[in-house]
Amino acid sequence: MTSEKFPKLINRFLNYVAVDTQSDEQAKTIPSSPKEVAFLADLSAELQAIGLQHVRTMADGYVFAELPSNINNDKVPTIGFIAHVDTADFNGKNVKPQIIENYDGFSTIKLGHSGYELSPSAFPNLKKYTGHTLITTDGTTLLGADDKAGVAEIITAAEYLVAHPEIKHGNLRFAFGPDEEIGIGADHFDTEAFGADFAYTIDGGPVGELEWETFSAAGATVTIQGRNVHPGTAKDTMVNAIQVAFDFHAQLPEKERPEHTSGREGFWHVMSITGNPETAELRYIVRDHNRAKFEERKQRMLHIAENLNKVFGTERVTVSLNDQYYNMGEILKDDMQSVNLAERAMQALNIEPIIEPVRGGTDGSKITFLGLPTPNLFAGGENMHGRFEFISTTVMTQATETILKIIDMAQDTTQVD
Repeated sequence: MTSEKFPKLINRFLNYVAVDTQSDEQAKTIPSSPKEVAFLADLSAELQAIGLQHVRTMADGYVFAELPSNINNDKVPTIGFIAHVDTADFNGKNVKPQIIENYDGFSTIKLGHSGYELSPSAFPNLKKYTGHTLITTDGTTLLGADDKAGVAEIITAAEYLVAHPEIKHGNLRFAFGPDEEIGIGADHFDTEAFGADFAYTIDGGPVGELEWETFSAAGATVTIQGRNVHPGTAKDTMVNAIQVAFDFHAQLPEKERPEHTSGREGFWHVMSITGNPETAELRYIVRDHNRAKFEERKQRMLHIAENLNKVFGTERVTVSLNDQYYNMGEILKDDMQSVNLAERAMQALNIEPIIEPVRGGTDGSKITFLGLPTPNLFAGGENMHGRFEFISTTVMTQATETILKIIDMAQDTTQVD
């Protein structure tokens, strides 16, 4: 099970996903987990071994590497390719991938002995992969294609260029970082040290995805201080923090939850509720593509808390808001060079570009606002962040080819105007 052109691609991916690199949202360190630090150190050694230059680890944990230009044309842009190594908040220990060769497009795939299965009735996206070799989980873990597929594809493309010096290219930059899944990985990305004119995160889903608009995002924590007394004497005295939490949540529009929205529609999403009658806490994520509506969503939460506190006559409800990233389309709409180049590269490979606003975010959101235009390209993963995750080896090969085609077409500056 190898790609004829990229014989190491799939085994490289399988080796990566076997390593647990889940980030830790509760940690105070950067990177958040020693597992990520160890994995990034191994990647650094691999990048040096394949012949990349100026490989170094930055203060924020990112590993940077370079491949100098082999052409005499200073008008060719310096292009960067970026991926993250951490996995999401689902079991990432002891990943044991399954290989399903020549999938028929209609059969149910049993996920090991877990009792779980992938079926086209539950996951119609499987029907797109007739004839493909699929890599799935065994049902007990996630797979980690988000974003170890991107890591494997970038490194395989870089290795291919080193092994084929006859292929002409401009200056190239590569970066692999931690903590994307907990929203802090790119907070301190050093765009000046990276030295690219524009870049791409290879962190998308199905073949053809080209994303240059994301949500603007915030996290919200609602803390409620109750007053607990014996329920037998509670009349006009008890303030049940759990009930107040329910009352707070009920004042957010029911139809503006993730399960009722699509496209550019934003939402409030309650992630957890904990507590007892004395104290309670609600954790939300807040999302919208439109910056004005995003700000309105945050203000609405503050207004609900204010009104509840007026009823109580004291401050029992507090809302803490933390902006996480903004819609990179606000920047990229005025500088579409990177997007246009990627679109043309896909078309040259007979890949239909899928250009839609993504209902999420990538490290590219933050990096773009740090001054480096960074749209997001497909890496191939499907059903990410859980036991039903899978990826096609054909799409992984296409992603690697797309990276190389972008590099090739960048030499013709008429292609990127």
